[in-house]
Amino acid sequence: MKTRIVTSLLLGTALSLATASLAIAQDKTVKIGALSDQSGLYADLAGPGSTLAAQMAAEDSGLTAKGWKIDIISGDHQNKPDIGTAITRQWFDVDKVDVVVDVPNSGVALAVNNIIKEKNGVYINSGAATSDLTNAQCSPNTVHWTYDTYMLAHATGQALVKAGGDTWFFLTADYAFGAALERDTTAVVLANGGKVVGGVKHPLNTADFLVPAAGAVVESQDHRAGQCRRRHHQYHQAGGRIRHRQGWAEARGAPAVHHRRQGHRP
Repeated sequence: MKTRIVTSLLLGTALSLATASLAIAQDKTVKIGALSDQSGLYADLAGPGSTLAAQMAAEDSGLTAKGWKIDIISGDHQNKPDIGTAITRQWFDVDKVDVVVDVPNSGVALAVNNIIKEKNGVYINSGAATSDLTNAQCSPNTVHWTYDTYMLAHATGQALVKAGGDTWFFLTADYAFGAALERDTTAVVLANGGKVVGGVKHPLNTADFLVPAAGAVVESQDHRAGQCRRRHHQYHQAGGRIRHRQGWAEARGAPAVHHRRQGHRP
């Protein structure tokens, strides 16, 4: 539900941008393309729900009562950059789309970002998280809405290191999002005195990808059991998946606690 509310707000912004750009020509027609994963692993996160949110945003905008025609079309990029770019070209060259929105999957988003810059269109991203959209591949045609890997690294990553999770091993999705998340989080971990001991890539959309595959395993030794229990409760309340394991290091003198937390983003 939260994703759909955000998408509705996003589409309101998209409508404002599109109508502002078309007002001079007195063309009261706006076409918005909701490009998403309609059938794969991100379909529940975005997909048909995002398309519906776009339609609801168009209805709630009040522009139709003022004579505007707002068309929402959708496309399924299937988590493949070549399919995403082909759809985007078709939309701008043939279907006369004004704005592209959503686009979960950072690999697809980066590819679409280049096409929209070439076509001088408007792209409002709410699905992909790679910080490259606003850094290395920043475009005047693109607005990066909601979250990105920089935010994830500097919020969650930094907080975990400061809480004692100073040793990191990355299990990341094997595409642009996983690479950006590992890069941004590694920088934060090292800057705050932690260390990264390794990492592996996980293929996208395989059967065992249902286990969160785009996160990190974090371990810490904490001799203060009360603080550990409080952090465990806080992480649980925040929606984190934590395995609590205790006892292997009693022979070393003080009890040790290990936290394992994994997160999943597109």
